[in-house]
Amino acid sequence: MTTRIPNFINGEFVEPIGGNYLDNIEPATGKTYSLVADSGKEDVDLAVSAAEAAFPNWSRTPAADRSKILLRMADLIDRDLEKLARAESIDTGKPLTLARTLDIPRAASNFRFFATAILHTENEAHVTDGVAFNYTLRQPRGIAGLISPWNLPLYLLSWKIAPAIAVGNTAIAKPSELTPMTAFLLCEIAREASLPNGVLNVVHGTGPNVGAAITAHPKITTISFTGGTVTGKKVAEAAAPMFKKVSLELGGKNPNIIFADADLNAAIAGSVRSSFANQGQICLCGSRVFVERPVYKEFVDRFTRIASRLKVGDPLEETTDQGAIVNKAQLEKVKFYVDLAQKEGGKIAMGGKAPDAPNERCRDGYFFPPTVIVDLPVACRTNREEIFGPVITITPFDNEDEVIGYANDVEYGLSSSVWTQNLGRAHRVAEKINAGTVWVNCWLVRDLRVPFGGMKASGVGREGGEEALRFFTEPKNVCIAK
Repeated sequence: MTTRIPNFINGEFVEPIGGNYLDNIEPATGKTYSLVADSGKEDVDLAVSAAEAAFPNWSRTPAADRSKILLRMADLIDRDLEKLARAESIDTGKPLTLARTLDIPRAASNFRFFATAILHTENEAHVTDGVAFNYTLRQPRGIAGLISPWNLPLYLLSWKIAPAIAVGNTAIAKPSELTPMTAFLLCEIAREASLPNGVLNVVHGTGPNVGAAITAHPKITTISFTGGTVTGKKVAEAAAPMFKKVSLELGGKNPNIIFADADLNAAIAGSVRSSFANQGQICLCGSRVFVERPVYKEFVDRFTRIASRLKVGDPLEETTDQGAIVNKAQLEKVKFYVDLAQKEGGKIAMGGKAPDAPNERCRDGYFFPPTVIVDLPVACRTNREEIFGPVITITPFDNEDEVIGYANDVEYGLSSSVWTQNLGRAHRVAEKINAGTVWVNCWLVRDLRVPFGGMKASGVGREGGEEALRFFTEPKNVCIAK
């Protein structure tokens, strides 16, 4: 019997009001393996009523008590690691080993970090010329709308839920309709951890039906959205007239810069990972690789030799390095850009064609191999538009100023990597690149205490650490005359 994934409202699993469900397709097989609620505005209204009723008690719950519940949720995520990892692998097509070692542990870390962070927040106080004493209260904002994408479904959803409810808000979350299973399992964990009814509500469905209803609802005061730039613009347009507080974490076309003095062994290993992790379906992947000309040929030769060893296979097999693309539409998008790159003058140095099915189970799955394109003009569409798949370009450069110009010459500004052993150059280049995060001699090293977010079309607002706690609270100044 096919699993049905209902909504989670007021502590209960409830059918969508319209009674409709969407097929949930396993990317590796191309077949339906569960059904997910196809909800609408009425379901969001029901969730808002539950969140509104829960807010007064939850917002007044002592931080220590809220912390205990979130820590319990983190412990339960750890306990259910294998179950959650398998569900995420089936939902997304990513290798089970990646879900087991990265996504699920980081989701637990998110709950654990914010559960303890609220116990160590600082208060601001100022004495005004001996006339008055000012102090700042940070209070929960009310109901938070949390919209997360399909590529890191539990990791990114937990990154929103944990700080939102930790500081005393209630939440209405919308996971991607493409990858709903881990959110469903998280709701079971929330109940087992005794999270009060109505604090966390999950409404499944499409962006036009559920996402738009969350964004437009007048009682949802705060919106945290992670997804595509086009959808992010619509979220901003809907929220602006109601003066909602909005954080948008959007797309990226991230530069990965390798200077000739870099440790090439480390740079190549790190670049293979940053190019193809999760089939390139991470907004932080370095899809534009720039290599200083003296080491360009050596880098391309060694990079393609190592990347060609990545095994494309059944995500549930332990030896698989590259799993499936999330759905057929995304696979077709990847193929389109590979064809476009060749029309723009690019040469396929590796990959470029869909592989044979890895096994009988996956004969109808959505697979595409790691692909490297060289000889492309820097300003072509392939080098400027987000592909979100296992396709990268490698381009030579001659000097620092030139590559900084290349790096900044796109509408995005999410992240970048710089590989050099020259400390002065590392600081200079990091300062000049227009990106929210610059990694030097590494990639995807995360510290939850630091802010995270992009510039330009990669979004507004910051998540992570103190920034997240501030985002989900409203400052209020109290001024007492002496």
